[in-house]
Parts: sequence; structure tokens; C-alpha cells
Amino acid sequence: MDFKDTPEQAAFRAEVRQWLTANARPKQSGAGRPSQAERYDDAKRWYKKVADAGFACLDWPKEYGGAGLSQIHKVIWSQEVANYAEPDGYFVIGIGNCGPAIMHFASEQQKQHLLPRMASAEDVWCQMFSEPSAGSDVAGLRTSAVKQGNKWVVNGQKIWTSGAQHSDYGVILCRTDTEVSKYRGMTMFYIDMRQPGVDVKPIKQMDGDAHFNEVFFNDAEIPDSQRLGEIGGGWGAALLVLMNERLAISGVQPDGFPELLQLVKTLQIDGKPVSDNPSVREHLADWYCQHAGIKASTNRMLTAVAKGGMPGAEAALGKLVGAVMNQDIANYALQLLGESGPVMNPDFAPQQAHFQKTALFSPGIRLAGGTDEVMRNIIAEQVLGMPQEPRADKGMAFKDIPSGDQSA
Repeated sequence: MDFKDTPEQAAFRAEVRQWLTANARPKQSGAGRPSQAERYDDAKRWYKKVADAGFACLDWPKEYGGAGLSQIHKVIWSQEVANYAEPDGYFVIGIGNCGPAIMHFASEQQKQHLLPRMASAEDVWCQMFSEPSAGSDVAGLRTSAVKQGNKWVVNGQKIWTSGAQHSDYGVILCRTDTEVSKYRGMTMFYIDMRQPGVDVKPIKQMDGDAHFNEVFFNDAEIPDSQRLGEIGGGWGAALLVLMNERLAISGVQPDGFPELLQLVKTLQIDGKPVSDNPSVREHLADWYCQHAGIKASTNRMLTAVAKGGMPGAEAALGKLVGAVMNQDIANYALQLLGESGPVMNPDFAPQQAHFQKTALFSPGIRLAGGTDEVMRNIIAEQVLGMPQEPRADKGMAFKDIPSGDQSA
């Protein structure tokens, strides 16, 4: 892993800096927090602007709306755009998760139609895997797709779907065969989120927003031409999406340390800088080590991908450590803020109530993209090579797996 830019990378970084200086908004400490609808509209504007300038999806082929560059160029872009107040990671689920699935499994005609519109956020995408009855076990899903001629009829429910209320399309994993094991009886499709039979219901969160959604399917029809991969090949397709999901999340997963460091520089205890307090310094040192470790681990993984490798289980490290840090730091910051900690008004609270909002939203981040427990299993089994946990339903036909749903 080499942190120094090559001459070509240095030239690209200079080009990015010049464009961002002319086109991106600087961070403003006095700016209020916009509503969810305003953030969505703002993100659509930014993505279109980036796409028109040729900086969208830098590692995608040009014919699909990208720039034909590498993962390293994406890293350079992320490093530079992080210095500005632009929603650059807003549509990471669609572009980072659904994009690779479309690129890998869709027809050439579909790729050329769908991907450029995804890259510019003209079309917004969501990913629909999680279900109420399956918990963290993706392969336990029960949303069914039954083939009728050249179409599939879908019935069931997905939950915790990020951005579904704003999405034009979604990638969906369905149960297409109950006579085989749960891993062999799934198939992946993409579906028009505005079509009949698809009902999206936002879930109001305790931070006031509705990032997650329930999605209900009632005889929703999907043409077989919108199947992604082979019938029964959904588990392999899902693994591709999940690996790219962890890679995508690792690039935008907040761990809270930069914001905490900024806050500590402004606070005082008994008339002295809070950074002089031994307990605060100990916490800063501990979290800085974790922050630096996440950064190094992510850069090492991206370097491997840039050399032709696939995103692997190592991405779970950044997700696990970063999500826990983000929640712990938010709670600690509220303690440092004392009586002003409960103030939610962004016009009065330090850093526009960043830590107040984070404390309320961060538990959801520890669920999104895989729970802490799932991440630990992935690290144990796929990184450390430890034995798998016993699975009582291994090899059993899905219809024979005990369930509380008597109708299944």
C-alpha cells in the first residue's frame, strides 16, 4: 500500500481540487440542518453536476456513465470532496450495491440504459434484501416470486430498505423454490418501484427522519427480462451485492472522530481547555488509533481492488469498528456538552446538533449493512479462518425449516 500519488494521480488530484474549488460549497459552521426532502433534492442536484463534469462513478466504464478510471481515483475524489459540504455519498446504496449487480448480470442493452441514469442520479435505486421474519439471515427470506409465462408474480414484504420512498428502481431477492435449501432457492430481479403492486411505507425514526422503509408486494409483476442471473442463483448474486455494499459503506461510514476533535477544540472545563483533561485525552488517543486503523484498512482493501481483486470480508472490519465508534463518540460528546447536550435546535446547538442527531440515528447504522454480530461472524470465519457456527438447517429443504408462519 503506497500513500504517495503517482504523477498521473497527482495530476488528477489537482484537476479535482480545481473543479471542487469552483463548483463545491465550503463547509459552514453556522449552516442549519436541512430537512430530509431538501437533502434529497440537494443530492440530486449535486450528482447531476458531478456527472456533467465527468466525475461520476469514476471506476465505471465510460459507456455506462463512468469515467473509465480506477478505485484509486475514487479514493482521491473522496479525499478531496470530503473537504466540502456536498452530499457526495447520498446515493451510495444504489450506485455501490445495485450498480455492480446490474453491470454483472443485466443485458448489454439494459446496462447502457440503466447505468448512466443511475450514475447521474436521474434514477435512484434501492436494495431489498431484509425481511421481518429473516432477521440478519438473508437466506431466510420468504418474499415469493412465482413464474407465470414470461413474468414473475411477487408477494411478500421487505423492511429496513434505505431510500425506498425516493427510489425509481430496486434490486430485490425473492424465494423462487422451496424444495431446495434456502441458499439454492433464491433469485434476484430488479423492479420498478412505481409500478402497481409495490407499496412503500416510510418508518419514522427517533431522530425525526424516515431513512428506512417497509416495502409490500401484492401480486407485483416482474418481466423475466428483469431477472439478474440464473434462476436459483440468487445467493451468489446476493454475495456480490453484499461484498460491494461493504466496500461502498466503508468509504462513507462515519466513525465520528473528526467531529469530536473539532468539538473538543472549542470546549472548556473550569475555564481550561477540555483537551487538557486527562480523561478526555485518553478517549481521544484511543479513538484516534481506531480511526487511523480503519483508514489504513480501507486503503489497503481499495489498493487490492485497484489491482484487480474483489472486495472481500475485510470490509466488515471498518463497518464494525466505525459504527460502534460513531455511537460511542456521539454519546460521549453529549456528556461533554453538559446541559446543552439535549438541545436539538441546529441554530443553537454546537455543530448544528450533529452529535444529538448522531446519538439518535447511530443505532440504525449498526444494523444497516449487517448487524455487529453478522460482521463478527464474517471476520471470524472469512478473515481469521475460524470454524463456522453450527447451522441446524444446513442442507434442509426450505419448506421443511421450522417457522412460526404456519402458512409457509
